[in-house]
Amino acid sequence: MRTLQRLTLGVCCAAATALAGQTASAHPEVLNIVSWGGTYTASQMRAYVNPFRETTDKPVQVDRYAGGLKEIRAQVEAENVKWDVVDLGLANAVRGCRQGLFERIDHSKLPATKNDVPPEEDFLDGMLPDCAVGQNVFSNVIAYDTRRWPNREAPSSASAFFNTTKYPGRRGMRKNPRGNLELALIADGVDPDEVYEKLSTEKGLKRAFNKLGSIAPSIVWWEDAGAPSDLLDKGKVAMSTGFNGRLQRSIENQGKPFEIIWDGQTLDYELWAILKGTPHKQAAMDFVKFASQPLRQAAQANFIYYGPARKSAMGMVQGTLKELLPTAEDNMKTAIRIDHEWWAERQKALNKRFDRFIEHAKSSAGTQVFGIGTAR
Repeated sequence: MRTLQRLTLGVCCAAATALAGQTASAHPEVLNIVSWGGTYTASQMRAYVNPFRETTDKPVQVDRYAGGLKEIRAQVEAENVKWDVVDLGLANAVRGCRQGLFERIDHSKLPATKNDVPPEEDFLDGMLPDCAVGQNVFSNVIAYDTRRWPNREAPSSASAFFNTTKYPGRRGMRKNPRGNLELALIADGVDPDEVYEKLSTEKGLKRAFNKLGSIAPSIVWWEDAGAPSDLLDKGKVAMSTGFNGRLQRSIENQGKPFEIIWDGQTLDYELWAILKGTPHKQAAMDFVKFASQPLRQAAQANFIYYGPARKSAMGMVQGTLKELLPTAEDNMKTAIRIDHEWWAERQKALNKRFDRFIEHAKSSAGTQVFGIGTAR
């Protein structure tokens, strides 16, 4: 198992001294929270971890992992659980629960709103699976370089992404069928509520692949989450799909001349889960409850451009920042939530079909341009 990088943002001096040079297993009293690192974990430190530390005299640390269930499964099966709370996507939360890797959670024990609205009514649909609690919403969106169309109508819809006649230039797309097939059908006029119904038929799949094929020679494929901003900034593409948080940070923090198109955005969820067999089950649940407060979720949204998992938290997000979130009312009009149950049954087969499509697309485009690294 690889060595973890410990993040010590905001750790009190006593805890930092006690943990210096030590591993998590050497300190069984430590509550271990595991996340992705970088700006994302920094937002969690500010919104959840550091405020939680003020409520307890027990040491809390945050480690980084690469995602997935492999390391989690190894700990649980060896009955040597070193992590307590993990941040993970909805697909892994559901899959890990079925495999007995996570504790089941009584969602009725989570905090209600100030107006006593129970959590089951306040969390967005799909945010309370059996073994996890929703934390935030991110999405795959379209962005374009505003310098491309300074004096005429700019693109504003998913269909514009596929219109290389009116909006010439190359297109960046993630090397993954998930999200792309949904976007293709929405751009082809399918109502978001009917997308998975259509994709469940061979006719619907052909329609989606044909739509992607209509711009195949123009596609530059990427894998790294930072690639879309780089491709846009260097003029290698006129438009690209990408994760909303990364793109918005490029706009707000770096002044990049990009614009996000919310039409056809595909929503995905991040959640908290507690490892099965953790020796700190109660402390882990205390943290999850604390982090599930609407005010705490709004605080994270104020630090990073992800929407909160709770409806009531949106009203606590700072000013105009709300309209930059995937969960803003106007941005949700044509949004579609990734159906991980649907993909769990079809991902392997569609990956192979998509790989064949990409090879054909690359041949048509005469390019081997790809991003580097992982999508997350």
